[in-house]
Amino acid sequence: MSEMTPVAPAYGRVLLKLSGEALLGEQTYGIDRAIARQIAREVGEIQQLGVQTAIVIGGGNIFRGVAASAKGMDRAQADYMGMLATVINALALQDSLEQEGVVTRVLSAIEMRSVAEPFIRRRAVRHLEKGRVVIFAAGTGNPYFTTDTAAALRAMEVKAEVILKATKVDGIYTADPVTHPDATRFDTITYLEVLERRLKVMDATAISLCMDNKLPIKVFNLLTPGNMKRAVMGEPIGTTVSA
Repeated sequence: MSEMTPVAPAYGRVLLKLSGEALLGEQTYGIDRAIARQIAREVGEIQQLGVQTAIVIGGGNIFRGVAASAKGMDRAQADYMGMLATVINALALQDSLEQEGVVTRVLSAIEMRSVAEPFIRRRAVRHLEKGRVVIFAAGTGNPYFTTDTAAALRAMEVKAEVILKATKVDGIYTADPVTHPDATRFDTITYLEVLERRLKVMDATAISLCMDNKLPIKVFNLLTPGNMKRAVMGEPIGTTVSA
């Protein structure tokens, strides 16, 4: 039997959105090195396919601005602290990626030149073209915007073809599958349905931004090994949000 022709990836440039909680593993706080290494290995796999990869990471495993402001802290101040937490995560992920042999650059929306490059759009695109993984840290650099919105914004800026939203569940459900065992999963769903049903995929600002710019979002389970590769190959996993 002749060897099968290798199938090309469905996307040439992707933006991977990771929550800070994704790095928790079984812990209640901080960064689980084993999870960081697993993510790094999977990103390395899609890099080897020639897929240019940008990453936006949250900070919820260290500090949540929204939660702190609910307890009486000034919202802007709390959000800046949350942005700094994302920089810690970005550096941890960079370390894991580089231990896997993946060349990585951290670009921060808040300038801190001794640990990260400042975010400059053209520089980010150049890094991607050279085959480096780019991690965008510090959200958008503005309070009141989530890292989901940062992911949508950065994806537009670098002209990514899709947002890969890696979560702890295997897609978008009619309700939280943890508390509602009878909830059903969508294979595909429109941006408008997500907004109308108030489904907790990404926040409304991020969804609206993707809708206005026709940028698809693919929601899949990060904890299943090989899923990231399946997502970039265009295999029918998780849920796709599109027009």
